Amino acid sequence: MDLKLLLISTLLGVICYSSAQQEGNECIKANAKSCGECIQVGAKCGWCMDPGFLKQGEATSTRCDELESLRKRGCSSTKVENPRGSQRALKNKAVTNRNKGEGKLRPEDITQVQPQKLTLSLRSGEPQSFNLKFKRAEDYPIDLYYLMDLSYSMKDDLENVKNLGTHLMLEMSKITTDFKIGFGSFVEKTVMPYISTTPAKLLNPCTGDQNCTSPFSYKNVLKLTSNGQEFNTLVGQQHISGNLDSPEGGFDAIMQVAVCGEHIGWRNVTRLLVFSTDAGFHFAGDGKLGGIVLPNDGKCHLENNMYTMSHYYDYPSIAHLVQKLSDNNIQTIFAITEEFQPVYKELKNLIPKSAVGILSANSSNVINLIIDAYNSLSSEVILENSKLPEGVTIMYQSRCKNGVTGEGEMGRKCSNISIGDEVSFTIRITAKQCPKMGKPETIKIKPLGFNEEVEITLNFICECDCHKDGIENSDICHNGNGTYECGACRCNEGRIGRQCECSTNEVTSEDLDKSCRKDNGTDICSNNGDCVCGTCECKKRENPEERYSGMFCECDNFNCDRSNNKLCGGHGHCECRVCICDANWTGSACDCSLDTTTCLASNKQICNGRGTCECGTCKCTDPKFQGPSCEICPTCPGVCTEHKECVQCRAFGTGEKKDTCERDCSYFNLIKVKDRDKLPQPGQAFPLMHCKERDANDCWFYYTYAVNKTEKEVHVVETLDCPAGPDIIPIVAGVVAGIVLIGLALLLIWKLLMIIHDRREFAKFEKEKMNAKWDTQENHIYKSPIKKFQNPNYGHKAVDL
Repeated sequence: MDLKLLLISTLLGVICYSSAQQEGNECIKANAKSCGECIQVGAKCGWCMDPGFLKQGEATSTRCDELESLRKRGCSSTKVENPRGSQRALKNKAVTNRNKGEGKLRPEDITQVQPQKLTLSLRSGEPQSFNLKFKRAEDYPIDLYYLMDLSYSMKDDLENVKNLGTHLMLEMSKITTDFKIGFGSFVEKTVMPYISTTPAKLLNPCTGDQNCTSPFSYKNVLKLTSNGQEFNTLVGQQHISGNLDSPEGGFDAIMQVAVCGEHIGWRNVTRLLVFSTDAGFHFAGDGKLGGIVLPNDGKCHLENNMYTMSHYYDYPSIAHLVQKLSDNNIQTIFAITEEFQPVYKELKNLIPKSAVGILSANSSNVINLIIDAYNSLSSEVILENSKLPEGVTIMYQSRCKNGVTGEGEMGRKCSNISIGDEVSFTIRITAKQCPKMGKPETIKIKPLGFNEEVEITLNFICECDCHKDGIENSDICHNGNGTYECGACRCNEGRIGRQCECSTNEVTSEDLDKSCRKDNGTDICSNNGDCVCGTCECKKRENPEERYSGMFCECDNFNCDRSNNKLCGGHGHCECRVCICDANWTGSACDCSLDTTTCLASNKQICNGRGTCECGTCKCTDPKFQGPSCEICPTCPGVCTEHKECVQCRAFGTGEKKDTCERDCSYFNLIKVKDRDKLPQPGQAFPLMHCKERDANDCWFYYTYAVNKTEKEVHVVETLDCPAGPDIIPIVAGVVAGIVLIGLALLLIWKLLMIIHDRREFAKFEKEKMNAKWDTQENHIYKSPIKKFQNPNYGHKAVDL
């Protein structure tokens, strides 16, 4: 398993190294034929203009390389073409610092975005960065257009909106002193499927005795005005209308409000559109129900303040609306009933700088809804840019309030911005390539919902400065078959070669190929190049440091011997697969030093007279001696005494050298062990000497001395072995003798007491024995074991047995 992991890690390392090499050598891989092509490859690439820069076998494209590589190859920095990008601010008016009470300014005199106009010169692969400031101005003018659904279900809402003008003017005066309000209404397209099943319903689409106006698509009732009473009067004259299906034609109305700026009266200030409805919406494609198939053209079609092309153009798509609202800096507030909140919240997610508010049943809360939505929209700034030219990228980084930063898509915006707050953005623009025509391009960056913007002119660096001095049809380029520029020939069409000496029709000629072979038995250009016009142009390696060269590309500078994983040991350079060593170095890999100073011993003899100096290293001929200069003899007598004082001061802080220990005794590595068993033993390490030395206090310390290659090592037992002191021996002996005497006395006393005790016990026993009185009466229970029998046959006399 360990072997597998090792192989995998090695393979990954090789892959990573190869990837790094490829990424880092884009200049070589580009095969650029001119300086202009070279500088478009990347910001790291430069072009050597020195006419004598190329070696035999090197193609013109090898003039294009990384800057450091060109320097190493001998190209002077004054001969390297390496144009850099730049930037210049053409209009950089500071953001306005203004308070509400300082007097009224015209909208065009207020600046919220800085800078306003820039020009950037872009070199391929080299980003240009600049900072954009945004400051939300105090007392900034506001235009608000109220667009209302006048279908029958909004009857109660219309009554409350009739007094909206003066009330909203009063509330908005707390935010700005320059406020205008307008009003428009919509119902539905005036085609039969959307209105009713009979034409009679067109005059009065409402049922019963309800008096309703004829249906219409969109009507601009009141142009933006600062007269709130005029708003109330005109809205009070409006009547409810009706239609057949539930979704309304509001998208037609929004489109006209967005693009008919002169009719609406939009100024270059904050533009708010309040869209009020209690129903859903039709969008692109729904017009087919009425036979309308032409897509919405996104243009203004108002005549006498009425949208006249609703029967001709389909509803706009959501994307189309988003574009037009953004182009005209309009922020949308959807004031809708709770029933349709989910639908319009989804729509809000598709329309930047929009908000959704919930209307009460009769729109009585519309003023609070507008104020809340405005505060929400104005507290967030989101940057957007116009369409970028091909090959150009842009990145944003935001620095918002309270140190909050963002990158990527979050770098485009800042939230929770109050009036007077200033935020900034770092914008980085990079060109990956030159446009096809190479002409300047203009892009714009602006905060959504605001009329201010930054205009940026992009100039592309597609040619080198030396290109201007080029000589067309130069004699240098083989009888005028090319333009001599930047130290090389740029061949005319149909011509190739370093001096444009060949026609493309001659490239495959057998005679030309023969001149690219070293002999008949070798490959063309040694299989390391291409035969171009009878001359070998050597292949380029991914590593810019590695090159083929020679008349037949038979040489290279990377296949020489190595030492310590370094080409030519790091002490020479490789030419045609042979190491050319630096001074004082020799060997096939330049790894053998001719300097003998490293072999000098302290007695100024080479290798102490006990060896030879080979490649800067002593080879000791006396096996007892070791070390870089053959001066160390671990097993020679006197080694222990020689190092005693240094071991003593470093291990125990005592001895004659304790005050100069750091200066005099740092020549070996000290390793402490717990006891003598832990000391290195012969055969376990390099040749070593076991030492036992005594200090001034008659304490012994034990250590070993060895030389591990060039490192001197001392292992020492960390505790001293000290004998008992002379003045304590009599005390100890006296104590021991006293203890022995006391022990003997106690033993005698115990023995005496035991004898006395035993004698007393024996006398007591004898006395009790003599005083004992035995009972002589017959025991009635006792039976004699003797029986008497009488033999009747013998004398009739019993015989005792």
